[in-house]
Amino acid sequence: MRVLMFGWEFPPHIAGGLGTACYGMTRGLARNDVDVSFVVPHAYGDEDQRFTHVVNASDVEALYGSTGSGADDILEKMSFIHIDSNMVPYISPEEYEEYHERYVKSGRQVWSTTDDAWKQRYTFSGKYGANLMEEVARYAVVAAQVAKDLEGQFDVIHAHDWLTYYAGIAAKRVSGKPLVVHMHATEYDRSGENVNTQVYAIERAGMHAADRVIAVSNLTRNIVINRYGVPAEKVVTVHNAVRFAGGPCKTPERGVKDKIVTFLGRITYQKGPDYFVEAAAKVLKRVPDVRFVMAGAGDMMNHVIRRVARLGIADRFHFTGFLRGEDVHKMFQLSDVYVMPSVSEPFGISPLEAMRSNVPVIISKQSGVAEVLDFAVKVDYWDVDALADAIYGLIKYPALSGMFASKGLEEVTNLKWNDAAAKIKAVYEAVIEENKKQ
Repeated sequence: MRVLMFGWEFPPHIAGGLGTACYGMTRGLARNDVDVSFVVPHAYGDEDQRFTHVVNASDVEALYGSTGSGADDILEKMSFIHIDSNMVPYISPEEYEEYHERYVKSGRQVWSTTDDAWKQRYTFSGKYGANLMEEVARYAVVAAQVAKDLEGQFDVIHAHDWLTYYAGIAAKRVSGKPLVVHMHATEYDRSGENVNTQVYAIERAGMHAADRVIAVSNLTRNIVINRYGVPAEKVVTVHNAVRFAGGPCKTPERGVKDKIVTFLGRITYQKGPDYFVEAAAKVLKRVPDVRFVMAGAGDMMNHVIRRVARLGIADRFHFTGFLRGEDVHKMFQLSDVYVMPSVSEPFGISPLEAMRSNVPVIISKQSGVAEVLDFAVKVDYWDVDALADAIYGLIKYPALSGMFASKGLEEVTNLKWNDAAAKIKAVYEAVIEENKKQ
């Protein structure tokens, strides 16, 4: 079976859990005898292609004007706008400002002509920044061309998250192949009730155009059905998994004797960083020899720093900025407790990564990963007192902490990408069979 897959990022160049999930998924699919061609707007050349073929959309020559591409009507319905805010906060405000300033000063075109005057090659930034909507639309044009170029070389199309849904639709219209869209996070997760209407419209269009929608949790599945009006029989839940490192890693040396409690994720409304800070202040009133680490970046960073200062706990708080690759693993190894107090978390891979490092975890009940974990402490994200009590219990009672760590490691070991990929393959087989009957 062959799949044409559209994503927005692929390791080692990632900004969040989406890229990590795509990598684990493609590895799992390869072990289930599924051949994946993974298209990204901008590839850097150092992606791990042992399990998938990475296609750089910036290298694809698309027919000028996309005539007959199947993307025309998409572009007509979509206005090109410049995004002046960090709408999808996968980068920090500082990184966004720097990127936007560099983009404007460069004066570079977003496309360049080739030797054929009737063809053009788009230059994608592959970032969550300036001209994001414009890139989403042009990605659809290139996707149509990729589908043409690979005609007869794939059986199904798979698009990840709203940034690639128009690309998936365009590829489907060109090829006639069935489309599966993957919902990793909805606009309601990112923005609460104050949704961005453009993003919502794209999400809804993508899911209604798809032959099947894969949700990363039952929590997300219910949002898809109730908020987007997608028929229940069309939406399938496939929980994410975690990938274990190939061999043992050396444990980094700790420079302090204090207990370390870690928050690792985007510092945005969705992730609940302010609840972590308030709980930390309560814990420190009872146990002074604890350090709290906030690893990540996002649009709430300055707000959180100011709140830490007002609470008088700055000497007990550490901000690392956004961590990548091996630094993430080291941070987990240095931690005594990991906390994910998300307001709305479609799934949440980071608790699995922490458990993999033998660290006890506390997660919000409002997370998809809570559906598959028994040996994680679960609290309501808004219940700061319960969160503080959970942190206190895990750092003060070694037997309790040891039980959650050991049982959690056993539990997470059974959450394999091979199994998740097998379920995804079954979805492919179902839509391919339905497509043949039409």
